[in-house]
Amino acid sequence: MKHLCSIVLASLLTLPAFAQEAPDSVAAAAAAKARHDYEREAVVSCPINQHGDTLLTGDPAIRIVMYPDYTWRYIKDPAVVQQDEIFSKNWDNVSVDPYQTKLESLPYSWSIWVVDSLGSYHCPHHVPVYSPYGVRHGRRHQGVDLPLKTGDPVYAAFDGKVRISKYTGGYGNLIVLRHANGLETFYGHLSKSNVQPGDWVHAGQVIGQGGSTGRSTGPHLHFETRWQGYSFDPQRLIDFNTGNLRHRLFLLRKRYFDNNSKFAQTDDDEEAIGLSDAEDYKKAEEQRKKEEAAQQQWHRIKKGDTLSGLAKQYHTTVNAICKLNKGLTPKTTLQLGKNIRVR
Repeated sequence: MKHLCSIVLASLLTLPAFAQEAPDSVAAAAAAKARHDYEREAVVSCPINQHGDTLLTGDPAIRIVMYPDYTWRYIKDPAVVQQDEIFSKNWDNVSVDPYQTKLESLPYSWSIWVVDSLGSYHCPHHVPVYSPYGVRHGRRHQGVDLPLKTGDPVYAAFDGKVRISKYTGGYGNLIVLRHANGLETFYGHLSKSNVQPGDWVHAGQVIGQGGSTGRSTGPHLHFETRWQGYSFDPQRLIDFNTGNLRHRLFLLRKRYFDNNSKFAQTDDDEEAIGLSDAEDYKKAEEQRKKEEAAQQQWHRIKKGDTLSGLAKQYHTTVNAICKLNKGLTPKTTLQLGKNIRVR
C-alpha cells in the first residue's frame, strides 16, 4: 500500500494531458471535442467502495481515495464542496420546494455539469420505468416509478447533501438530496432511510430501502429530478434500461418543466432539437417585443413643451429621449402634434 501511495503522490506532480500547453488552434479543437464527448458519451453506472483511505493533494478541494483493492481515484473534498452557498441558500429540512421561484424568472435554457472528471454517478435503481413522468389519472406525476421489492437497496444518484429525510405526505418516507450543481433528486415511498438531514453522501451509497409508504399501490421507488423546485423527466438524464447516465453536460430548457414534456427523441436527433430551439426562440423574441412595447411611453407635443421639461415630467434625461427618437437632438425644435417616445 505504501508503495502504491508513493506512485499516486508522484503522479500529482505531472500535469494531466488536458492541462499541457498546446497551440491555440489545437487546444480549441481538443476542447471542442472533449465537450462533445462529455455531452454525448453515456456514463456507466457503477458502485463506489466507501471504505477507502484518503490522501491530501496540492489542491485543498481535491483528495485521493485509496480503496482496499489497491485502486484509487481523485475526489472532491466534501468539507470544501459544502462551503458553497448552494448548500445554505433556500435550504430547509421540511419543504419539498423551498425555492418558490417564479417560472418567468428562470433563464430560457442553461447548461449543467451533471458529472465532471471528479464527479460520480450511480443509477438509483436499475430497472425499466413502469410509470413515466407526466399526467397520470388526471394528476401530475412529477417523476418516474421504478419497481422493486420492499427492502431492496436504493442508491444515491450523485454526490450530495441530504436536505430532507422524513415522512412527507404522499411521498411516504422521502429522501431529498441536493447536489453541487443545484440539481435535487427525490427518493420516495421508502421503507427505511439510512441517512439524516445534513449528511454528505456519495454516488452509489445505499441511502435507504425500497418500500410502499405514502400514497402507493405497491412497492416501488418514486424518483424525481428537480431544478429550483421544478421537476423534469428524469429519463432526460438517465437511461433506466441500461442504468447509464445520458449526459455529463446537460442542456436544461425551461420547457422541460411542462408536465407534458417527456423524453422521447434520441440524443442524436439534432435536427428536431434545432427546429424546436428555433421555434422556442421565436416565441421568446415575440414575447420580449410585446413586453418592451407595453413599457414604452409616448408624448404628443403641445405648445410650451421642451425636451428638458419632458425629461423632468417623465423622470428621464434629454439625452435618453434623443436616443429613443431617430434624428432628435437637444437642439431640435419640437413640432406641435408630433408623437415622440419618452420612455
